[in-house]
Amino acid sequence: MKPLVAVVGRPNVGKSTFFNRIAGRRIAIVENRPGVTRDRLYADVEWCGYNFTMIDTGGLEVNSDDEMWSHIRRQVEFAASSADLILFLTDGKSGLLPEDYDVASFIRRTKKPCILAVNKIDNAVGEAALYDFFELGLGTPFSVSAEQGRGIGDLLDEITGKLKEKIPYTEVSDRIKIAVIGRPNAGKSSVVNKLLGYERVIVSDIAGTTRDAIDTDFEYKGIPCTLVDTAGIRRKKNVDEDVEYYSVLRAFDAVRRADIALIILDASDEITEQDVRLAGYVHEHGKPSVILMNKWDKVEKDSFTVNKFNQNLKEKLKFMDYFLPLYVSALSGQRLKNVLPELMRAYDNAKKRVTTGVLNDVIRQAVSVNEPPSKNGRRLKIYFVTEAMVAPPTFVFFVNDAELVHFSYKRYLENNIRTSVDFSGTPIRLEFKEKNEKDAAYD
Repeated sequence: MKPLVAVVGRPNVGKSTFFNRIAGRRIAIVENRPGVTRDRLYADVEWCGYNFTMIDTGGLEVNSDDEMWSHIRRQVEFAASSADLILFLTDGKSGLLPEDYDVASFIRRTKKPCILAVNKIDNAVGEAALYDFFELGLGTPFSVSAEQGRGIGDLLDEITGKLKEKIPYTEVSDRIKIAVIGRPNAGKSSVVNKLLGYERVIVSDIAGTTRDAIDTDFEYKGIPCTLVDTAGIRRKKNVDEDVEYYSVLRAFDAVRRADIALIILDASDEITEQDVRLAGYVHEHGKPSVILMNKWDKVEKDSFTVNKFNQNLKEKLKFMDYFLPLYVSALSGQRLKNVLPELMRAYDNAKKRVTTGVLNDVIRQAVSVNEPPSKNGRRLKIYFVTEAMVAPPTFVFFVNDAELVHFSYKRYLENNIRTSVDFSGTPIRLEFKEKNEKDAAYD
């Protein structure tokens, strides 16, 4: 297991800019105001053959009674307790502040090894600011500029020197990435925490608490997985802050790079246009998915309730009637044990391959029951079909004239494939290519 380095400091000292600089890509949201980073973010770092994982944390307000700052403080405490080394980041431009002394006291209580770095030292003239930081009693401070990259190499040398353990770098490419998406306050973070078994992300009744896309590695029955909790996605006209705008972009990016999506809806509320758009985004990108109806404990139920909800989902999500629904409560844990098995089922279906022989038997039977359409005296002929790729399963039909394929008949063929093979939870693609009749397998 790679050593953990937690980046800790008061708000607005440049922790996220530093984290992005070390990670080599823009992971954390960066904005020049305190409180933007709220959850822990992780990135693997390799430096001169040494490997470690860096954790970005929210700004630490030790003495604040505000609810949000107390949530952030708990996240920082968790990161610090699990870290092998704490990197205490301060701000050389604003100088040494009382809050820095509070953070230093917190770090001393952890009894973890610590490196003190003074950020925003952009040139040699600014080096004079370093001397004040000796008062913190945490050793010689390192001067860095996260924005310009100044002093980063020396600091990384110090970090890897203290970690001692050299671990070969291995790129993990076989993890199943699961994106958790939904409107704000649908319960995404609560579901994530319940699935992981500990508080990985901040849970609050305040809509919009999660802003970054947060990756957490775990294993399910020996299968390496990564769970990505994303910011709640609102309609564009409601995104009135730049920081929330970038949160939305990260959520969409999480879907694009995911292997499967967990779409969380609020069962105690109406299915909104935005819920439909989110599901449509997943569908358009060819991702398998599970629809999680959360807060099921808040719904008044009778023997017909589930059927009514399923029917409502079918009407709202007509474009993806292959959906897998689950009715759960993150609060009570009701049916949450079924979430990961259903996700794996949808993922396996998206990777499923069907032999050409079986496919052609299915299509031959479908054609014999319902004759293909014709136009201007010319009838569609299907010669043969094959599965060209998976994730999503894509079937290529070789025909005499692709323009003769009517939408309704395409849908008919898809339904026949789904009836014969379990592709629940995943979209499938049907493509039609023209081929010479001499190659026909059947008419």
